[in-house]
Amino acid sequence: MTFSIPWEQLRFDAQGLLPAIVQDAVSKEVLTLAYMNRESLEKTVESGETWFWSRSRQELWHKGATSGNTQRVVSIDYDCDGDALVVKVVPNGPACHKGDYSCFSAALSVEGEPVYTSESDRFAIINELEALIAKREAERPEGSYTTYLFEKGVDKILKKVGEEAAEVIIAAKNRSHEELRYEAADLLFHLLVLLREQKLPLDAVLTELQKRR
Repeated sequence: MTFSIPWEQLRFDAQGLLPAIVQDAVSKEVLTLAYMNRESLEKTVESGETWFWSRSRQELWHKGATSGNTQRVVSIDYDCDGDALVVKVVPNGPACHKGDYSCFSAALSVEGEPVYTSESDRFAIINELEALIAKREAERPEGSYTTYLFEKGVDKILKKVGEEAAEVIIAAKNRSHEELRYEAADLLFHLLVLLREQKLPLDAVLTELQKRR
């Protein structure tokens, strides 16, 4: 990171803190909410990894110093009032101390049903799947096929992408909508896994498509 900190634009609270929303730069999922003081912000910029101020322990802490679940900083934005930060990172493992990908893993519900705000979004399932893949990479739950792919590594993932692409071709040659629908879904899933393994956001691919329009 080579930018300077615009101290005159930032408004720390009475305790000398700024809330910092940490977001996965690839999946766009919010990982955690922490706090930074001047020193932790400086250390974050200097080291390229997140540092925070612990309000409970009253001390600086380097995220992942003991767990290994560090967060490489991609960018830091501040809001219009200068009193909050958004820190976009590439996480090296779970963000939550409980071992979860994100600290925000529980949702409000109404009469036992989850509250969804993007049902009308045609591509909501893609956003949901991208976030789930990021979660699987961070947490590596046993028995998960996605975990298996990440554990096997890029060669296995590439092999699956190639296999599924071939299956799509065969399905199209067979003129079978049902078969093509199934195989295309498999191909999209494995492509999203590959993008995650490569730390390339789907947004970058969409931006490339937009540039070609």
